[in-house]
Amino acid sequence: MLTIEKLNQYYGESHTLWDLDLMVAAGQCTCVMGRNGVGKTTLLKAIMGEVKVDSGSIRYADDVELTRRRVEDRSRLGIGYVPQGRQIFPLLTVEENLRTGLAARGDGRRTIPERIYELFPVLEEMRHRRGGDLSGGQQQQLAIGRALVIEPRLLILDEPGEGIQPNIVTLIGQVIRKLIEEDGLTVLLVEQKLPFARRYADRFVIMDRGRPVAKGGIAELSDALIKAHLTV
Repeated sequence: MLTIEKLNQYYGESHTLWDLDLMVAAGQCTCVMGRNGVGKTTLLKAIMGEVKVDSGSIRYADDVELTRRRVEDRSRLGIGYVPQGRQIFPLLTVEENLRTGLAARGDGRRTIPERIYELFPVLEEMRHRRGGDLSGGQQQQLAIGRALVIEPRLLILDEPGEGIQPNIVTLIGQVIRKLIEEDGLTVLLVEQKLPFARRYADRFVIMDRGRPVAKGGIAELSDALIKAHLTV
């Protein structure tokens, strides 16, 4: 679904991503892990076109080269993105927030898919509430719902469990698995919570200093790898 080769990215003089290679298999959840500051969020932003890529290739789906595409085209190609910190519109209602996502659909549809409310019933219950009045967990459900209104083929999530209550973290994990198993969605996830990764991801990639240092099936995420690359 997504193949990244020899990706390099700089912030000024700082070399952030170093000849990075990564493959995200279709119909699975791949979890990118690593200590703070190793380039995980930068990688997601590079895929979405939010930061400039200096060299390398990002190929999506039917061999579409994303580095040659405008930022707004990536959503229309079927890539949903939930950034760190949610970034919902606090003064818009839940329904209005969801409708903002529809603008990125490639088919011109202007109605919210019922699937969103099936996955997150609280969004239907609170559809007339302002986004800023929701709890953190409800706002995260809204952010994910907004990404899903385009009915993406690939969903990218940056730390979806950050700062929210455990029962909502579990709900998000269950929704990820449901979307994979029932809808054939592919998920690329950055997540620091080991129990979440082990329970809901199929594969892992550990990054250090801008490049992958370990990868494999989630069952291969050993205590030795955790101690070497993830513990502080």
